[in-house]
Amino acid sequence: MSVKNLPAKNEEYGTKDYWNQRYSQESDGDFDWFKTYSDLAPILHELIPDKSSRILMLGCGNSKLSEDMWDDGYHNIVNTDYSDILIQQMRERHSEARSSMEWHEMDVRDLKFDDASFDIAIDKGTMDAMMTAKGDVWDPPQQVIDDCNGEVSETLRVLKPGGKFIYLTFGQPHFRKRYLQKEGTTLEIRALGEAFHYYLYIVRKESS
Repeated sequence: MSVKNLPAKNEEYGTKDYWNQRYSQESDGDFDWFKTYSDLAPILHELIPDKSSRILMLGCGNSKLSEDMWDDGYHNIVNTDYSDILIQQMRERHSEARSSMEWHEMDVRDLKFDDASFDIAIDKGTMDAMMTAKGDVWDPPQQVIDDCNGEVSETLRVLKPGGKFIYLTFGQPHFRKRYLQKEGTTLEIRALGEAFHYYLYIVRKESS
């Protein structure tokens, strides 16, 4: 990612126009927020032992996560992003080597999938982008609350009973638990790293 493609204001991370412009300028690039697959592989192997699991990537961006997971044997991955420019780029980029991997232009707050149709959902930074609106982080604007609750609600809807929502972020539990603790689920939180912590939130949808 070039410095010239950074937004003038952090709240631009929450706009579709910013991402379309950025992906237009990074047509051949890739960028991973937080950690790479080599960092996460042991954890994902533990959380997703069945490599045939149907996996939903929420806001895939131009991350290499889906590519690296595919190359590691996870061949049932469905990618979504609300940037049509990005989705077309990624579909073309992977059309030969990973021809059966799916790419859909879609908003995580309004998923066009059937109920209980995925085993796993992964968010690596997407919800964070929706939290950049101006306001007090201790008392977020209603738009932020609605957006984050919308993503979590839609994700839980499309997960099968027993499915897992895996969310990686730098956001501390105080600022994230309010969106992730839902009826009919259990929440596990893991701190990753030493001097600087990332957090892995694992929301498990109850089987009953």
